[in-house]
Amino acid sequence: MPTHAPPILDRFRRAGALLEGHFRLTSGLHSPGYLQCALVLQHPREAEALGEEIADRVRDLGIQTVLSPALGGIVIGQEVGRALGVRAIFAERQDGRLTLRRGFTLDRGEKVLVVEDVVTTGGSTRETIDVAREAGAVVVAAAAIIDRSGGQQKIDVPFHVLTEVSLPTYDPAACPLCLAGQPVVKPGSRTV
Repeated sequence: MPTHAPPILDRFRRAGALLEGHFRLTSGLHSPGYLQCALVLQHPREAEALGEEIADRVRDLGIQTVLSPALGGIVIGQEVGRALGVRAIFAERQDGRLTLRRGFTLDRGEKVLVVEDVVTTGGSTRETIDVAREAGAVVVAAAAIIDRSGGQQKIDVPFHVLTEVSLPTYDPAACPLCLAGQPVVKPGSRTV
């Protein structure tokens, strides 16, 4: 972690949301660091400010709907939607696959922004983009509070992020923390 971290990371530190240890990320990769966005987003003023910052970066795109993956993207997606004055909906897992539920729909040609809290591999964001496209919507961009992918997220729409963070990730089979016998913790929202 750089000593001169961006102001976004100061918010994470103040909230106790920059964790150190041995973590299994949603992607399945292991890491000695974890960014627990929920600890920052539980504070409405912080959530509002982060939502405004993302909205400021995408305001000119004509976005009609914000779509986020459950569970991690719901709060920040709601705040971005509020800042843009558009509806905010979410996709959730059913039978292991993200889908629109609860009566949420997207119209053909509807301009969508996909919003996530933290991107590690980009898998959840890409999957959410696919949900929107399958419904006939047009995904004009994606956004996140933090990109920890090292530029490797492979998102095929313009990607707006508030800050990039470099935290190492390891394949579980080659994880030095596992090899050292350090217990692994799964702090994220997805259990599979």
